Amino acid sequence: MAEFFDALTDDHAAMIGKQSVFFVATAAADARINLSPKGYDAFRILSPTQVAYLDLGGSGNETHAHLTADDNGSGGRITIMVCNFQQPALILRIYGRGRPVLPQDEGWEALAEHFTLLPGTRQIFVIDIESVQTSCGWGVPVMALEAERKTLLKAHTRLDGEAWVEKVTGRTTSIDGLPTRPTDRYIEGAPGTRPD
Repeated sequence: MAEFFDALTDDHAAMIGKQSVFFVATAAADARINLSPKGYDAFRILSPTQVAYLDLGGSGNETHAHLTADDNGSGGRITIMVCNFQQPALILRIYGRGRPVLPQDEGWEALAEHFTLLPGTRQIFVIDIESVQTSCGWGVPVMALEAERKTLLKAHTRLDGEAWVEKVTGRTTSIDGLPTRPTDRYIEGAPGTRPD
């Protein structure tokens, strides 16, 4: 049976903290629905009513485009889903309004302190929670993490900072032509985060 909550509880936070992957879904009018899996140690609970995640550069920037296009003054619609791939079975969804914060934006420094910055970090998404839903998750398989992929981090360390910025600043639209605002800074990553 699904249950709804106004905020994250301590039990929710404990379950989220044990997961190695989460899923992000966004949509904007007249655009495709975007659904992306996210790994690394990139998710943070800032308070019972606010979460955030670290976003690395990729082939697209759909979440940014959708949140900006769908913004009603308090951010765009976003859903985060976390599944417990161990026992007990559980699916948790966070429904809220999100916004991108880029390294050049006001508030970046305070927000970035919650994370270990990784090579190629382009923004942090902050989500104000509107509701939390849990459901059984009985159809989700029991699985174990074998390893994090290093491929994305390696891709972000192949270029020097200037070449990286030039590459990402050319990506200014989503696949549906919605505008995005690229970062103008290369983040090398915290010590120890560069792949071998």
